[in-house]
Amino acid sequence: MHVKRIVDGTILLNLIVILLGAVVRATGSGAGCGRSWPTCQGEIVPALEGATAVEFTHRAVSALALLAVAWMVIVVFRTSRRGDLVRKGVVAVGVSIVIEALIGMVIVLAEWVADDVSVARAVSVPLHLVSTFVLLAGLVMTRFWVTNRFTGHSRSRFRQPLLVIGAGMLAVAATGAVTALADTLFPKDVASAVTAGEHFLTRLRVAHPIVAVAVGFAAAWFAARRLDGPGRGPALLVVGAVLVEVILGGANVAFLTPLGLSLAHLLVADVLWMSWVWLALELTAQRSGNAVPALDVSPHP
Repeated sequence: MHVKRIVDGTILLNLIVILLGAVVRATGSGAGCGRSWPTCQGEIVPALEGATAVEFTHRAVSALALLAVAWMVIVVFRTSRRGDLVRKGVVAVGVSIVIEALIGMVIVLAEWVADDVSVARAVSVPLHLVSTFVLLAGLVMTRFWVTNRFTGHSRSRFRQPLLVIGAGMLAVAATGAVTALADTLFPKDVASAVTAGEHFLTRLRVAHPIVAVAVGFAAAWFAARRLDGPGRGPALLVVGAVLVEVILGGANVAFLTPLGLSLAHLLVADVLWMSWVWLALELTAQRSGNAVPALDVSPHP
């Protein structure tokens, strides 16, 4: 088995964790394990029913993702050489998933879950999602560097727009997390007006579509101009994902954010982000000129 297959499996597992986290939030199951971490209700395997079953499933798959990352780090270091970019990628992934786990721990122990409407929760939820996006970026970089060997990445003319739009995507993710939280805690008809007496989270709903449309347009415009270059594949994915996100976003508003549409919206957002990171790597890569086969996991003699 090649390292790239291990990375692919780790990416898939983390995407499942992200979607399960959204299910936990949407179903109000965040308190399903009580104020207990990493155990659930003080037990390794609690009685699986209701909110406890939902939250425990999320934690169990998260633990598998953590183990997958640990295995990936070990294999990459065993099959690569000092100075290889892929080592930097897996180190970034390892650090990111630990930070993500610690944020989740704090959220549980502080009880910023279920029906909590505190400012702390409004800050921790988008922070958690942004840390997840950083983790995905590290996984994409690892997958990219595993495929071929590169001498580094240049400061090309694309570097600034790639960074600016990438930062914008993180802002979209953060505002989207706040909007999703508001929709969960304060479900309402789209025709209802926001009044002065409503919670501040309801006022922040409007930020996400505005930021998303602006950043999405910029990303699609930039990617469309790269369709004939070396980054044609990821550029095409970026354009397609933006279009699908616009449709899903409108459908979520029209149908009052049903769980299925919300999960699809989140999944496509993940694909868009990963495609953008891959496009950035393609446009700035300095190739050594000699393609190197994917690393093999067979132990060295």
